[in-house]
Order: sequence, then structure tokens, then C-alpha cells
Amino acid sequence: MVPIYAICDMQTLINKGLSLFDFLQIQAKYQIKFIQYRDKISDIETQKDNLLILKSNTNIPIIINDHIGLLEFADGIHFGQEDLDHLKKEIFKIKDDNLLFKLLKKKYPNKIFGLSTHNELEILSANNLPLDYIGLGAYRNTQTKDVPNILGNNISYLAKISKHPVGAIGGVLIKDDIQNISYNVVSSDLYEN
Repeated sequence: MVPIYAICDMQTLINKGLSLFDFLQIQAKYQIKFIQYRDKISDIETQKDNLLILKSNTNIPIIINDHIGLLEFADGIHFGQEDLDHLKKEIFKIKDDNLLFKLLKKKYPNKIFGLSTHNELEILSANNLPLDYIGLGAYRNTQTKDVPNILGNNISYLAKISKHPVGAIGGVLIKDDIQNISYNVVSSDLYEN
């Protein structure tokens, strides 16, 4: 079975009437490589407290979703393409992706860095960056996001051109066995089994 990169999405937990401790019990059933904490609804203090709860109750690396201000409380960070643009322009005032990740790696040498990709051009660009993995997708349609580009079976070819480990994102199920994929990035399916 492909290792799982579990998404701990606060909105999903609330919608399902679950707590962080419920999430920890659910994820303990699987071979989890990373847990990504995604929280678009809580204030910063609550997010920080939730990260500390996750960190103190599991040995699995915790990845924060695109909120650089919380990186000190997590083992790593995952950026979407649009988050990367914001970080370059608004925070660091630079244009070059490579320079951005070199600065981040220097400031946070022991942190894990991931980046979402959606096509060949973004993968080839990511190949030149000091990343620990990429997310690639969307594999199939998802209920949580509007996805304009569904990769389907093309995901295997695209994953093969990445020099980084690849997590399949977007509608991925625990049982999916996709060639050239290192992790299944799973959200909703965690709660269905």
C-alpha cells in the first residue's frame, strides 16, 4: 500500500463533528508519512494550539498549509502556486523561486518544504528548487475544491518527470495505486473507511 499523506482539514472535521483527537485516532489506522494541518477558519492562536496538540500526540511530521507564520510550530510547510507568488511579492520582495527557497532553507534548515504542481511546466520548474516533495494533481474531481484541470491517468507520466517524491493530490483515495507516486494525499476518504 502507498504511504498516506493525511490532510487534517479543520473545516472537514467541524462538518463531520470530529475533534483533533478523533482525527488522530482515525489516522493511526494507516501508514501515514505526513500530516498536513489545513485551517482556513480559525484564528492564529487556535491554529498554533492545534499544531501543538498534533505535535504532542504523534511522531508523524506535521506540515502546515501555506502559513509561514506558523512554520516554527510545525515540521514543514506546503505551498500552493498562488501562495508562492504572494510570498515572493508581498513578503520577501523577490521574483525568483529558487532564491526564495534558498532563503527559506537557510532560515529553516531542518524544515520540510513541499509545493503543489499541476502540469509539466510547474514540475520542471520545481525540479530546480530545493524541495522535499511536490504535490501533483488534481488526480480526479474533488468535493472540497473547484478543480479546472483533472490529470487522471496522465498523473503517472507527469510524476515520472519529477526529481522529487510526488504526492498525488485531488480526489485521491486511500486504496489508489498510482504508478510513480510516493504518497496518496488523502482528505475526505480518511473518514469514509
